[in-house]
Amino acid sequence: MMNADDFGFGTQIRKSPYFDATVRWGAQGFSVYNHMYIPRDFGDPEQNFWTLVNDAILCDVAVERQVEITGPDAATFTQMLTPRDLSNMAVGQCKYILITNAEGGILNDPILLRLAENHFWISLADSDILLWAQGVAVHSGLDVTITEPDVSPLQLQGPKSGQIMQELFGDSILDLKYYWLREMDLDGIPLIVSRTGWSSELGYEIYLRDGTQGDALWERIMAAGLPFGLKPGHTSSIRRIEGGMLSYHADADINTNPFELGFDRLVNLDMEADFIGKAALRRIKEEGVSRKQVGLIIEGEPLKGPNTTFWAINQGGEAIGKVTSAVYSPRLEQNIALAMVSVDTAVVGAQVEVVTGSGPVQATVVDRPFYDPRKKIAAA
Repeated sequence: MMNADDFGFGTQIRKSPYFDATVRWGAQGFSVYNHMYIPRDFGDPEQNFWTLVNDAILCDVAVERQVEITGPDAATFTQMLTPRDLSNMAVGQCKYILITNAEGGILNDPILLRLAENHFWISLADSDILLWAQGVAVHSGLDVTITEPDVSPLQLQGPKSGQIMQELFGDSILDLKYYWLREMDLDGIPLIVSRTGWSSELGYEIYLRDGTQGDALWERIMAAGLPFGLKPGHTSSIRRIEGGMLSYHADADINTNPFELGFDRLVNLDMEADFIGKAALRRIKEEGVSRKQVGLIIEGEPLKGPNTTFWAINQGGEAIGKVTSAVYSPRLEQNIALAMVSVDTAVVGAQVEVVTGSGPVQATVVDRPFYDPRKKIAAA
């Protein structure tokens, strides 16, 4: 049995309010994300996947740090950070956004939450947006305050998550719509609850607003969920690749633009508001992109785990791109991958060669997402 002291990189890697609880409940390995530990191993990743798609898992995702933007100009400032039009975003709503730099490169792909007229949280993927936002604010002339609040999310994901939430919060929680949030209180523990998550399954994120109560919150949710088959888990690489969901630094980075990912819907070049990267994104759209993200089915034996390096993709002896995320899907019984390839080879049905760690194998370009393309499961 591991104990909390068996994991250690020193004090520069922060522990979440749920760290001790996750170790107690069987976490065997951690990764580092936003300068914090995130549990990545509760035993068998395939079992974690099946528990997620059949029942429910509880994941410590306190690494999704919040950048809090408040002040009289909060809405104007938040719009500056993203090419997605926020003019119709209601209080209580969440939106998936991109944060772009002056060249149109993606710095982060977070969820934005609007808690009040002038109160926003940016719920981060893995990059230092607190520093970016504070830097942008310095010469903006706008009256905003930008901080990292004491907020630590959990993800409760899977088909039974609604019943578990009902057990915790009563029937009223069933009215919470996909991509909306609500302020809640659980036995005196202050929370924000949203119908969001990084799983493409029905799910909720539970944002703890008092880090001293992490242990109590974790145990309370696990106790409510055990009759429904709830297990402690980790975000599933299998399920998120099936769902075509990005992992920042893998599938996108500062040199990736939204159009390469097919994210045209997240860019509004016609809105009146200015945002960082507007001129660059207009130019990129007019000129067209040289590469595009595609899905791949990779032949051969089931992959033993996700790729840990970018695999080269060749066609006719020419290098045409790279595999960014690959995994074996036990449900689809196929090796599936997200890849970035030259635009002339980004054609469904195209045959390519992938140079995996164990050598070259054949692959076929396919549409993505690989499963539930309309997100009917998550939005149900």
